[in-house]
Amino acid sequence: MLYDAYEIQRSMLAGASALANFSAGLLNNPTNPFAYFGGGPVMASALEVFAHASAPRGKPAFALDFTEIDGRQVAVREEIVLRKPFGQLKRFVRQGVEGGPKLLIVAPMSGHYATLLRGTVQRMLPVADVYITDWRDAKLVPTSEGKFDLDDYVDYVIDFLAHIGAEGDPRPHMLAVCQPSVPCYAAAALMSADKHPNRPRTLTMMGGPIDTREAPTAVNTLATERPFSWFEQNVIATVPMSYPGARRKVYPGFLQLAGFMTMNLGNHLISHWEMFKHLVQGDDESADSTMKFYEEYRSVCDMTAEFYLQTIDVVFQTHALPKGEMLHRGRKVDPGAITDIGILAIEGERDDISGIGQTKAALTIATNLPESFKQYHLAEGVGHYGIFNGSKWRNRIAPVVEQWMAAHSG
Repeated sequence: MLYDAYEIQRSMLAGASALANFSAGLLNNPTNPFAYFGGGPVMASALEVFAHASAPRGKPAFALDFTEIDGRQVAVREEIVLRKPFGQLKRFVRQGVEGGPKLLIVAPMSGHYATLLRGTVQRMLPVADVYITDWRDAKLVPTSEGKFDLDDYVDYVIDFLAHIGAEGDPRPHMLAVCQPSVPCYAAAALMSADKHPNRPRTLTMMGGPIDTREAPTAVNTLATERPFSWFEQNVIATVPMSYPGARRKVYPGFLQLAGFMTMNLGNHLISHWEMFKHLVQGDDESADSTMKFYEEYRSVCDMTAEFYLQTIDVVFQTHALPKGEMLHRGRKVDPGAITDIGILAIEGERDDISGIGQTKAALTIATNLPESFKQYHLAEGVGHYGIFNGSKWRNRIAPVVEQWMAAHSG
């Protein structure tokens, strides 16, 4: 019923958004006298903000057509190199450029599409052969494809690394942003224990919940103050019949978005108020900047119920990985098995999603990894989103990642 009610609301808002957008265009038309005096400009700006906020959204495009290498512009094309039911491995091919370190960027499966890391990919393109995990919206995956849980996520990461390592350097680098830090760490431990030839050379984790007992945030508190059964009963919904994944149990993306918006409601209201003022003043460039951010931020997708619930249990409630109790298909995940993977832990000083110390814990539990293979970086004045997007990521954090990869390139 929850998902059906949301679909009805979404349909109604889609119509209201279209009407508001049309009305804003009418009021802004240079042949309309109300565009020059009275309340016309103010009303048009208000309608434009509403139209943008209520418009339905699908999967955004990366739209990374070019990069710059050694002062010259290089064309980039996207190529899907491996398809699996719940996600595909995408490569950004730099045309005419050979070699360079191979880098797998593991995007979060946390309600947003992989395009949330557009800035991450864009910054690393000049220095690496970049691949990314492009997860599917669970409501679009038929139930005939089976389930997808945290164990499957780990398997996907291992398969992706093996595919990338099949050509050229057998050991790619790996970068995990936020949520995938735990499954990527588990994959690294399992591959190390097996002496897998394609285990990563480096594993960089940014704002990851390795040990959420350290400096718990509002997100961590929400996951621990309620029993596991509460999440089963209150946030899991059934995909409506209008989608290919009909009857699949999911944690809907719209609930995830609502949660994050509520956490920082004041900031979001201020952002929209500033957007409104920029539109009234005719400062379209500033307004467009805010619109582009929310265009991506509001583009959400569903995740399977089994993945979400297992993550709540293993990562946030039982803290299985840092306690040495995490299992992968019945097999113990041993951080002590990691002996030759360079681990870089990056945290943001103002991160309100993963507190300071949660990612750094990855270095502590790797008990058999030499100190020369460990590094910690605290990005001062940086929030969660700023770790992997924006000027601070480009100018202050990415160079640290580059240097770490270069130091462990074999």
